This record gives sequence, structure tokens and C-alpha cells, in this order.
Amino acid sequence: MAVRDDSSVELIGVTKSYGGTIAVDRIDLKIPPGTYCCLLGPSGCGKTSTLRMIAGHEEISDGYLRIGDRQVEDEPPVKRGTALMFQSYALFPHLDCVDNVAFSLKMRGVAKEERRAKAREMLAVVHMDRYADRLPAQLSGGQQQRVALARALITRPSVLLLDEPLSALDPFLRDRMREELKRLQLELGITFIHVTHSQGEAMALADLVVIMKDGRIEQAAPPRAVFNAPATAFVAQFIGGHNVIKVEDGSQVAVRSDRISLIPAAEGMVVDGTCVSAIVRSMEYHGAAVHLRLDTALTDEFSVVVDEAAFFASPLEIGDRVTARWSADHAHPLTA
Repeated sequence: MAVRDDSSVELIGVTKSYGGTIAVDRIDLKIPPGTYCCLLGPSGCGKTSTLRMIAGHEEISDGYLRIGDRQVEDEPPVKRGTALMFQSYALFPHLDCVDNVAFSLKMRGVAKEERRAKAREMLAVVHMDRYADRLPAQLSGGQQQRVALARALITRPSVLLLDEPLSALDPFLRDRMREELKRLQLELGITFIHVTHSQGEAMALADLVVIMKDGRIEQAAPPRAVFNAPATAFVAQFIGGHNVIKVEDGSQVAVRSDRISLIPAAEGMVVDGTCVSAIVRSMEYHGAAVHLRLDTALTDEFSVVVDEAAFFASPLEIGDRVTARWSADHAHPLTA
């Protein structure tokens, strides 16, 4: 399906304050039409407030919001062309799947036969047409989420907003629903804006990852760019898989944990530009790779990821002295 032109989102100098507390601090963000965007960051960073301002469930304290070619910060939620899927799903326990999905059309005065027919069509889109007549209590968590998705999509929004939609699911279902969310987003050609705490979830789903801290955007870029070229020390550490290292001139660089090699080392804790002596502090076997933590003179948290076959060809033990080495080409400079 073609991308809908009316699904772009732009925030211009958007601020949200609660009394004297600034939750979102003058952020600028452009989300192109048909983008899967993940808002990512620790608790209290402002991502949920940002989502709710786009939805119209929180007033914007200052700034502007555009959806498609319309400025909408003063419009009520129903006129914005958005739909919000809540974390709890909030299905009506006494209504079957069809009537749950059709509920918003009922509130808009759509005739019963028409709204139920459209609800069945939308249940088919999320592969839940077989369960149309069941009550929520007769469904699994993943099935309930699909019904909640169908209900959010029944009004044909240009932007779907998702607040931690996978957090209540077990790991297997999370993986399945990630695939389903991406399929739907591509099939419908609309913009999805998805709030999450999970770095892996954002990397797997997003075309655009927006990492927030203290109400501000630290970096907004495609997932591969964020992982290979984190803008700041915070981004490198929050995304994980990087070591933040201070170099001789006092600036910082990030080096990916899987770009570091280990060789046996002599006594001492030597630091020399692209290598450092270290002691193995801990090891974890992760199947395809072994994750190690090292004690070094560079930083309190120094991690190395070694391919499983390479590690067991020359295994290490906790307490072993090693030299960690990396190429200067793999040291990415950080702005802060």
C-alpha cells in the first residue's frame, strides 16, 4: 500500500510543563510520512508526555504541532487523525471482539450493520476474524492486543500512537507482535509512533529512533546510525554495546564492544591510545557470543563481546589478565 501523505508529524519548539516542572523542553522533531518511529529513553525522559501531546490527551504548553499539512495543537483528539493504543488495551469485558472494535464507530453514529461489517474487516487485517465472537476473557494476551490494534485502526487514522504496547507480553509473544506491528505499518502506509523502554524493541522496529533524556532529544536517526554513530556518551551507554572512553585530549569516543579483541597480557594496567591492560571480572555465555566485563584503568564499565567459536578456541577465566585492543577507525567521537 502507498504511504499516506497526511501521516507526517512535526513538532516545533514543543514544551510541556507541569507547574514548575518541565517534562518536555523545546523539542524539534520531523517524522516523515509512513515512518515507524520509536521514542526511547529512561523513565521520566519525556517520551510519554510527547506521545500524549501528539494524541491531544495533554495540552502543549508552548510550541506547534503539525500532522500532514495541518497545524493541530489546538484541535481535539478526534479531529487530529490520530489513534492511541493504550498499554492496558482497555477492552470492554462484556463486549465481543466485533463490538469492541466497532465501539468508536458507534460513538460516531455509524449504523450497527455498517460498523460491525467494518469491524470484521479490521479484525481480518490483524488476523483475528476467527475470534470475532469471543469475549476478551476468552483470548490470550497477544490476541487481546490484536483486538486493541484493530479498535485503534478502525477509524483509519493517519498516525497510530502506541504507549509501551508490548510490555505486558512474554518474550515469545513480544517477538511475534513486533513482526505483526511492522507488517501492519507497512501494509497500511501510515506513521506509527511507539513509546518504549526497550533498546532492542526500538532497533528491531523503527525507521527512526528518537532517544530522549531530561525532556530533550539526544539523537534522532535510523537505528543503524544510532548504533554505529551515537551522538553523545548518554546515547552510547543507553543503547548498550559500547564502551565510552576518554582519550588523551580529554574528549570521549565510543568503541563497540564487538570491535574489541583480547590477547594475553603481562602484569600492569597499561593504557595506550587503542589498547588497555585489563582483568576479566565476569563472563556470560549468550549462545552466539560470550559477553565479558573487564576491570581497566579507563572506565568502571568496560565490556567485550567475543564470538563463541573464537572464545572457546582460546578460553579465558575470571581473574585472567588480558590486553583489550581496538582499531582507531572503530573509535567514534562523541559530542558530549
